Formats: sequence, structure tokens, C-alpha cells
Amino acid sequence: MGVTKLFDRGAALYPDRTCLIDGRGARSFRDVQRRRDAIAAALLRDGVGKGDKISIYGANSARALECMLAIYRAGAVYVPLNPRNHVSENADIAELCDVTTIFHDAALEAEAETLRGLPLVTRTICLDGRTGASPFLEDWIGTAADPGPITVGRDDLVSIYSTGGTTGRPKGVMFTPLTWEIMAANLLSIVPCTRPPVYLVVAPITHAAGTFALLLFAMGATVVVHDHFDAEAIVSAIETHRVTHLYLPPTAIYMLLNHPRLEERDFSSLECFMYTSAPMSVEKLKQCLAVFGPVMVQFWGQTEAPCFCTCLTAAEHLVPEAQLDRRLKSCGRPMLLTPVEVMDDAGNILGPGQPGEMVVRGNLVMAGYYKNPAATADASTFGWHHTGDIGVKDEDGFFTIIDRKKDMIITGGFNVFPSEVEQVIWGHPAVQECAVIGVPDDKWGEAVKAVIELKPGASVEAAQIIACCKEALGSVKAPKSVEFWDVLPRTAVGKVSKKDIRAVYWTGRDRAI
Repeated sequence: MGVTKLFDRGAALYPDRTCLIDGRGARSFRDVQRRRDAIAAALLRDGVGKGDKISIYGANSARALECMLAIYRAGAVYVPLNPRNHVSENADIAELCDVTTIFHDAALEAEAETLRGLPLVTRTICLDGRTGASPFLEDWIGTAADPGPITVGRDDLVSIYSTGGTTGRPKGVMFTPLTWEIMAANLLSIVPCTRPPVYLVVAPITHAAGTFALLLFAMGATVVVHDHFDAEAIVSAIETHRVTHLYLPPTAIYMLLNHPRLEERDFSSLECFMYTSAPMSVEKLKQCLAVFGPVMVQFWGQTEAPCFCTCLTAAEHLVPEAQLDRRLKSCGRPMLLTPVEVMDDAGNILGPGQPGEMVVRGNLVMAGYYKNPAATADASTFGWHHTGDIGVKDEDGFFTIIDRKKDMIITGGFNVFPSEVEQVIWGHPAVQECAVIGVPDDKWGEAVKAVIELKPGASVEAAQIIACCKEALGSVKAPKSVEFWDVLPRTAVGKVSKKDIRAVYWTGRDRAI
């Protein structure tokens, strides 16, 4: 059951139910299905064949989602391009993944012109207007209507998602219809829908937010599409559309929590507030439970094993106060069809309380890196996919991520995991966001440093932050220095970019650790 069959299930059950809502209006499942088929037929008319690579390059919109559905319907391969990336990174992704066709926003015409210079790109289509080089989507569709039957096998390539290239040139992660089937089974076994949901999309549909939409279509979800983050718009949409399901990454949740008089607004419709993509502050998660109620659901995964490796369910967020901090630091327990373990460097599975690399296996794991068998083999030693996350399992089977393997700081011979220090700093009421990194130090090799973004109008002294950390963690793990930046750099998906922060302190040195 790939993306096409997931959508067709929802359309068969609820043909007249509203499917998509954005700033341009609303369309029913029946309307979206017809639009999807017309776009798919136009692709086939223009010579797009099964397995051809097609990208969408634009902000969130109903048209972008329709084109995404059409790519799958045509038997082609969807390759997302995040508009928040620099065009050079998107060019690398498009070239790496052999993209031939690009749907794009009119606002990105200059960037589209750059991509038209790639050797394999033969056509570009504008989603929302007429530009000099790209036909407008509505004109281009013409009289196309029915793509006819297209056979896609469970093991055929249908999606290539980029790893993001945070440690070098991005790699393309291959999904099959079986990948999507396992994602649907894992999600809906944990978040059952007793009635068709109303799902609010705010984060880029190129990543987890779009994945949730494609899966929830199967349950007849109405998807309300926002093209950027605006706290008041989110709150108003929840109240107006009676939103039941919402996904935001932690950084966006922190900004939402700063919205004035949030506790006075009506969130009674919310059934499932999903978060993933990065560890979340325990103190801010407690705020969420107080404001939104017992609806928080955490997923853990990565591009190579998307979204649904472990889950901390809404009920599992609710434990006695004495256990609460420990539980809220956890990313939950393994999901239905995805075994998860902790492994040492020799390939031994570790028991409770023993930290090591978190490894996963099963059909959720990618089919491999596109045209990169060596990297696929490196990530798959000992018969498991290696995530690069250091974690530990407790006696009840709950996993807690300690940090990224590559982010560990070695200071004076001691190992310090930045996430442990960040949890303490996030707990300070003046702190909006923070990053803890190792910086060069003649005495310690690396010294622990905290770089902090404060809440608007808030203030705190560096010495106070250091004192809080010493009290909670001891002097070895406490930052040796603290800096305050107006805004921390973020990646295209909204995560704090430690790579850019580290570069400030390590550039020009003959080592980076």
C-alpha cells in the first residue's frame, strides 16, 4: 500500500469530505483525486516514465501536495527540494538524484533558472503563475485527465529523500511502497483515528510534516495547509478548523509557547500533538502538557528509518511526578514493526543501563543510499542500520537518546554529551534555545561552551547559567564559557545548526575536535 493506495482509500471512504484547505480555498477528496490524476496524465503525456525523478520546489500549498500525489500516481520518483536550502544545495540534490522535472513556485524563478542548467533537467512547471521559462501548471495540464493503470511493485523505488548534507555532500535515501506501508502501520497502530482527523501542516511538507499528511489521507484527513510559521495563525486555525492532529518540531513548539495568553485559547479539539526531529526540553514539554493537555506524542527516527522507530505515546507522558523528568527525556519504546536495540562498537547488543549506538532494522529501514552502495554497507554492519545516535534502554524498554555520536565532547579526558547540558540550560526561564559545543582549549583539548538565544525581553548572566549547570551536573560537564547570540543559526528544517556554530570557533584550525 504505497502513497497512491493510501490516498485512494481515504477518497473511497470520504469522497465529498474536504481534503485540502489553504489560502486559495478548499477542495474535496473527489476534487483532489481528479486533480492528481490530471497532473499525472500530463506528466505521462510529456514523456515522463516510470522511475523518472521529479522534484517540487516551493512553499507549502495545496497545489504542491496535489503534485506530490501526482508524482506517485504516475509511477515516478518524488525527490523533495526544501525552499529553505541554498539553491546550490538543492542543485546538488537534484543532480545527485537524476531529477528531470521540477515543479516550482514563481517566487523561486531565479533558483529554478539555476536548476534548469543541470544536465538532466528537461522541464520546469510553475505552480502558481506564469514565468518566462516555465508554463503555469493550470495551462500545462490542458485536457489531460486519466493516467490509466500504472503498476508499481512493493520494492520499486518511489521516493528519494536527502540526508541534508550536514557532514558533507547529501546522500539520497531510497523509499519503496513497502517503506510507506510500514510507516502507515506503525503510525496508525499508535495513533488510531476513530473519526477522520483534521491535520494542520505548518512545517515544510518536504519533511516529516508532509509524511504525516500522506499517511493521514488514508483515514480521510482534512489537511489545513499553512505556508509558514505564525503562532497566532496556528492557534486561530486550531480553533476555527477544530484541528485534531498537529506536528511541529521542538524549535517551533518553543516559539508557540511564547505566544501571549496561550492558556486562554481553546485547544479542546486537539487529540494528537506530534513532535520529532530533535530532542525536546523537558521543562518546555511540561508546559505543553499544562497548556495543550495529555495529547503530546513523540516519535523518533531519521531519514534512513523515517519517523517511526520509537514512540512515547500520549499516555506514557503521564506518570507520577517522581518519574516525570526521566520519562519525558525518553523517546519511547519500539514501534510495532521496527525492532530497536543499543549496540557497542563490536556489534554486541547491550542490556538496560548500558549506553551505545541505537540501531534499528526491519522494512522501515531505507532500501539504501541512491547510487552509493559503499555508504549503504557502512550504515548496515552487523545486520542492523546504525543511526549515529547514542542512547540507553531502561528496564521497561524505554529508550533515551543521550546525544549524536559525532557531537560528543571530550574535555580533559572526560566524555560530555551536549544534550545533557542543554536540558539544564533549557530549563532556565530566560532561555529560548541553546547549543552546547566543544571549543578549542589549550588546557582541556576541548572546553564545554554554551551558546544561547534568549526569549524576547529576557536577560540572564553567564555566571548564572554556569552555576545552574554545576549544581545539576558537576563542574566537568558545566560550560566553561557562555555566549549570548541574538538568533542561533538554523538548518533548512528549523533545527539549531551546530555545524555553523562550531565553525565560528574551529575555522582555520588543523583539527575539528
